[in-house]
Amino acid sequence: MGGGQAELAPDRERAQAWTLLLDGAPQSHVDLGDPGHLAFAYQRRIGHLIDLAAPSRQPLNVVHLGGGAFTLARYTAASRPRSAQQVVEIDAALVAFVREHLPLDPQARIRVRTLDARAGLAKVPDGWADLVIADVFGGARTPAHLTSTEFLDDVRRALAPGGWYVANLADGPPLAHLRGQIATAAARFTHLAMAADPVVWRGKRFGNAVLAAADRELPVAEFTRRVASDPHPGRVEHGRALSDFAGGAAPVSDTSATPSPQPPPGAFH
Repeated sequence: MGGGQAELAPDRERAQAWTLLLDGAPQSHVDLGDPGHLAFAYQRRIGHLIDLAAPSRQPLNVVHLGGGAFTLARYTAASRPRSAQQVVEIDAALVAFVREHLPLDPQARIRVRTLDARAGLAKVPDGWADLVIADVFGGARTPAHLTSTEFLDDVRRALAPGGWYVANLADGPPLAHLRGQIATAAARFTHLAMAADPVVWRGKRFGNAVLAAADRELPVAEFTRRVASDPHPGRVEHGRALSDFAGGAAPVSDTSATPSPQPPPGAFH
């Protein structure tokens, strides 16, 4: 995320909770009293994947591309103590704002790099990360250079054997961006699963989709169960059904990449 005007709105239902707004649009939610609470549906879906990536409480090495309010880094630190995490966030003013108003636990092993996501990823040692989580939006769009097979080649370089790539994607009708991202991930990883609201799957509304990719089998049944039982239930597709949804879309390269679509007005308000 880069360049937006940051402000905080208090959560009237939770005493130490805040919503981070960028240019008036909700970007992150943080509960300083309970970092295990994830208010946004897409963040809960990523939280499920953090929970399922290894046995309970086992520390993980995690790279977060896109920082926001560090919600998912805080969640990982709380649920998996002693995890080592790197957050890459290009917006230095946002990082300073969040550090001042929503300080990180000084005991958490979270390092923040103020860099472009792909440049920060390039600094991650080979095979270091158990999870690479991409949640990068500039002007509400995922930058083009974070959507390509070349980008995923560097994700794979940074991942440990058996590590997972997780991405927050956003799209609306006719879902060409989502289909292209599925094809791109399928060109580099053996196993994929994606969670989204049913209305997003049907191409009825702009919204988020969470894509998971790995070279080992994903715990699709448990991920599906958790996503279906969320306060805002979603649906998970994988395997042949996900391939069919992609509909023959071509993988995206650096030369053909474009940013994700601009959300319609009020999509995330």
